[in-house]
Amino acid sequence: MPLLLLLHPVVSLGWLNWSIHPSTVIGIGALGALYAWRAKRERHTPSARQRAAFVAGLLVLFATLNGPLHDLSDTFLFSAHMVQHLVLTMLVVPLLIAGTPGWMLRPALRYKMVNRIAGRATQPAFCFVAFSLTLWIWHLPPVYNLAMAHHGVHIVQHLCFMIAATLMWWPLMSRLPELPRLSYPRQMLYVVLLTLPMTIVSIYITYADASLYPAYDVAPRIVDLSPLEDQRLGGLIMWIPGGLVFLGVLTIVFFKWAAVGSDEAGAAQVKG
Repeated sequence: MPLLLLLHPVVSLGWLNWSIHPSTVIGIGALGALYAWRAKRERHTPSARQRAAFVAGLLVLFATLNGPLHDLSDTFLFSAHMVQHLVLTMLVVPLLIAGTPGWMLRPALRYKMVNRIAGRATQPAFCFVAFSLTLWIWHLPPVYNLAMAHHGVHIVQHLCFMIAATLMWWPLMSRLPELPRLSYPRQMLYVVLLTLPMTIVSIYITYADASLYPAYDVAPRIVDLSPLEDQRLGGLIMWIPGGLVFLGVLTIVFFKWAAVGSDEAGAAQVKG
């Protein structure tokens, strides 16, 4: 049955109204302004595809941190919160990276300290560990419940997820030759390994015998799910859709690798 049909009508009217949070508007506006400023300063113009990707990332970010999804996540449903986190890490961040040309980032590497930190922080092993630890730590009940109780901590949680996701995606989507992507075979191995931390957290949440996050125990039941059922649904959302994203990336990388192999084989035949 569709989620909307399960909603209690009296309660649903509240979260269907678009709530807008000034902190998100300021942050998103600052990102957009920085993007425009860098383009003007470097006297380059991002391609139409890059501009579309970046604007799409900002729009999806706005829709994720405001309105119905935000209200459902913060007030009613753990499962909605998992949807929100997946959108932030698996959609918003890749769109923003895809929309940012390398020349816009390169000037920062002129500073030795930034160059050194960026070189180490974008190493695949570091990216994997940073993403894994961020995912694990923020889903520990004491830490997660702290974020639910304090809005400032909740903002930090979302920032941590986005920063960790940026590092996680970098070896696959790097915009700078100075901070290169992995080769296609290594990208495939990297993506396979990335499924592990999310699977571990998902299993921990899905198969828990008791509620891990008490904020949702006292939340209004706007769907016909108990708090434990909602928690298990959230674990499955992280597990299955999150896994499908990585499966899709793995498939794309495989076909790119196969295309490169075909091109090299064709070139060898021509030379022969």
